[in-house]
This record gives sequence, C-alpha cells and structure tokens, in this order.
Amino acid sequence: MDAIAIVKRCFQAYVDKDRAAIEAVIADDFHFTSPLDNCIDRKTYFERCWPNSETAAGFEYKNLVQDGDRVFVTYEGKGASGKRFRNTEILTVRGDRIIDVEVYFGWTIPHEAPAGGFVDK
Repeated sequence: MDAIAIVKRCFQAYVDKDRAAIEAVIADDFHFTSPLDNCIDRKTYFERCWPNSETAAGFEYKNLVQDGDRVFVTYEGKGASGKRFRNTEILTVRGDRIIDVEVYFGWTIPHEAPAGGFVDK
C-alpha cells in the first residue's frame, strides 16, 4: 500500500471512529509532535488524541504530497458541531505503518481576520 493511502486510512479512522482501523496503521514505535505535544509515544497519543475522533466529522485535503517516506498534508477539518479549521501535518510512513507525525495548527474557518487584514492579539 502506498504512503498516501495509509495516511488517508488514518484520517478516515477518525471520521469513522474506528479505533481498530487506526491501530492497524500506527506503528508500535510511533511518535507524535504538535504545538501541544513533544514526541509523545503511541500509548500517550491514543490517550490524548484519539478521543478527538468523537468530534471529527470530515477532512477535505487541500494538499497531499508524498516525498519519499513522508506525506505532507494540508486539510480543512470539520467537527461534529460544524466548526471548521485548517492544519498541516507531516506523516512519516515505514512499510505499511505511520511511525511519526508532526502537526502544525492552522486557523479556524472562516478566518478571524478580514481579507487583507490581521488579528491583533
């Protein structure tokens, strides 16, 4: 299976709330990093991140590019409440498993800043 297909299976598992499906693509030596998490292991990932599947309603891929064993994906996510957001992730795949994820949080949709403007915080 190609790396992009594996990454898509991971995201679909969130939408389907299918723990077995995501466990099938997450390696035993998996690590996850985000602005809130620093290289957490598989066990901690499932404790901290998997509960977010309860509110995941969908992902629309904006960019999905493979470079060797890494897949770069920018998506617009939709929560069960209708809240939308944009993130970028870099997922590293070894064989048929994801071994590493880096998440870069984006923004809410619609954007808080007006077109051509910014949010002053």
